Amino acid sequence: MKRLGIMAALPQELSDLLARMRESGDVETVALGARDYHVGCVAGVAVVVTLARIGKVAAAATASALIHKFDVDAIVFTGVAGGVHADVRVGDIIIGDVLLQHDLDASPLFPPYEVPLLGRARFDADRALSDALFAAAQAFVACDGDALMARFGVARPRVLRGMIISGDRFIASREAVHALRDALPDALAVEMEGAVIAQVCFEHGVRFAVVRTVSDSADEHAPGAFADFLGAVAGVYSSGLLLRFLV
Repeated sequence: MKRLGIMAALPQELSDLLARMRESGDVETVALGARDYHVGCVAGVAVVVTLARIGKVAAAATASALIHKFDVDAIVFTGVAGGVHADVRVGDIIIGDVLLQHDLDASPLFPPYEVPLLGRARFDADRALSDALFAAAQAFVACDGDALMARFGVARPRVLRGMIISGDRFIASREAVHALRDALPDALAVEMEGAVIAQVCFEHGVRFAVVRTVSDSADEHAPGAFADFLGAVAGVYSSGLLLRFLV
């Protein structure tokens, strides 16, 4: 890997990692398209770390810039997500082996969820990157799981693999999450960026992986739970997991 792009949607999800980069003193910040791209090294790995902001368009634009301006050959997206599957709970870490846009529907011209003219709805993450993230997440939980339970009151985190779905809507009602379960029963978590990054990377032949921490149950309690989890936990999870991934 010559250079890795690391993305998240919200500043809390990258703050600890960026602090670690700045401590090394070898960071160049490039402003482009209303975003700051932080170019440097973490644990000896050349990285470009940037805030994509929220939503599919923002994520696609950022991923394209990482590929074409900063010449990354792989992208990892980290952050939080809402739990969809009934067995998923707050604090679990989800490695997205498959990504899909749940709000993409160009039917009857194309099947629901299928990206027009690409002939596919599901995008597979890079297996080697996903395996490395899975191992890093397991190591993080093994070392810090009890501390996370005591400090933040979350159940001991589990590391799961499966489908993550994306859409330009914050899911925050029981009816909405049950509709997603009915339509896509193998979906584990829902967020707003991962599947479009998967599409952009697929179209340009760039490897990608997505890791998400479940911050809420995507129901009517989601806004408050999301805000609390984001402020208290998101940076700890992201930096702890990514640093193990990069070593």
